[in-house]
Amino acid sequence: MTEVDLIKYPLNQAYITDCIFNNMNLINIEMYSSTICSSSFVFANLENADFYKANVSYANFTNANLQNTRFAKSDCIETIFKSANLSDAKLVAALFENADFRNANLHNADISESTFEKVLLKGAKLTGVRGLEEAFIKSINIGTPERPNILIGGEARKWLEVMSN
Repeated sequence: MTEVDLIKYPLNQAYITDCIFNNMNLINIEMYSSTICSSSFVFANLENADFYKANVSYANFTNANLQNTRFAKSDCIETIFKSANLSDAKLVAALFENADFRNANLHNADISESTFEKVLLKGAKLTGVRGLEEAFIKSINIGTPERPNILIGGEARKWLEVMSN
């Protein structure tokens, strides 16, 4: 897909799996209700993109610009957001299971009603994260995959509250 200019084409309800979108400029792209599993968006510019109700499980967003992007009601199972910019992102009612947010910027992101289970947060910037009181925080890993430091339930929520201030 890296040879195609997709910016003028909405990809709503698309079935796009195992595709490479690395380094692409996809500002304002619409991919809501799409299945984008196992695709790669490394260093892609997805500012203001819409992934509402999308399945982005196993996708790789390492170093992507996801500022002000909407992942509301999305499935993000084993999704990699390592070093991604998710500032001001709308992550409302999304499922984050085994997701990797290491060194990601989640400044002012809204996580209301989202589920966090086995989410890796080592080095993530969490200042101003909104919606913590409505989020379902089951477990987070503040260590590394090799040396996990798992926080569960209330302990995980307290850590997130401290880091968001």
